Amino acid sequence: MVWMTRLCVGLALACLMGTPALAAEAPSPTPRLVEALAQDAVCTKCHDETDNKPIFSIYQTRHGVKADSRTPSCQSCHGKSNEHVAGGKGLGNASRPAPEVVYKTDTTVNHASDPRIQSETCIACHKGGLRMHWDGSAHESRNVPCAACHSVHRKTDPVLTKATQPEVCFACHKTERAQTHRISTHPLAAGKMACSDCHNPHGTTGPKLLAKDSVNATCTSCHAEKRGPFLWEHAPVAEDCTTCHTPHGSTNAPLLKARPPMLCQQCHSGDHGAQANSGANLAGGNLTTVNGINPLANAAARAQLVGRACLNCHVLVHGSNHPAGAKFQR
Repeated sequence: MVWMTRLCVGLALACLMGTPALAAEAPSPTPRLVEALAQDAVCTKCHDETDNKPIFSIYQTRHGVKADSRTPSCQSCHGKSNEHVAGGKGLGNASRPAPEVVYKTDTTVNHASDPRIQSETCIACHKGGLRMHWDGSAHESRNVPCAACHSVHRKTDPVLTKATQPEVCFACHKTERAQTHRISTHPLAAGKMACSDCHNPHGTTGPKLLAKDSVNATCTSCHAEKRGPFLWEHAPVAEDCTTCHTPHGSTNAPLLKARPPMLCQQCHSGDHGAQANSGANLAGGNLTTVNGINPLANAAARAQLVGRACLNCHVLVHGSNHPAGAKFQR
């Protein structure tokens, strides 16, 4: 065992002797990195851990990875702001000039920059991809800056996490917030999906900022079994899913605008009409024929229509390949 001890000691000495050599071979900071750190130091000299807003946490985000050549400095986003820097350390001094670009949602507070200037500063780096259609989009045209939704200095941007993203959207979209609390809704509260699964807030070619070019294309990206093609198609399904469904939430399962048969009879007002009328007369004690149909002979049809809804027979309402025809049978 002596030889093993000597071997371990020898390896340890070799590591210690090699440490200075390894340190000498470590790459020196690049001029760009030195410049970026020097630029940030101008700001962090005052905006340190005692600041009234979290600043240093940006170095725990992608915007703080100085080893990446794409990483901006404070001046890249806020401008040189020479007058602001020369105005002293008194952050509470009202006479101190503001930075060249101030990121705030409310442009009337603390000399916040114009929303378009704020967004243009972000888009200068974040071009293309999901932001390709930002110009002219619903948020851009309503002067909603990037900072209204994104928190750049925070370690975790709430809008980039599925569990916290909906609350960011609901700050403005309060009707949709209320709808998601109905008994039938998408699993946003469970964190299994987020608003951005269906919508692209940066702009799209489709309606309502939908992620795809149409309502149906967006829905069937998850509900692929409803896409078809089917031998017998249901016209409202092929046209627009929201004809029957309310995507943000409903008091009727599954996300239906109304319960069957009321929902179906909004379009199919004449179908099974004789059976429905005969059911009303039967309930009133009138056993005479209605439109030539005996009420007692059609009791089963009435039960299916009024008592247990259309879906009792017409199961495949999104489309069917059944050989019986275009009635969406079992």
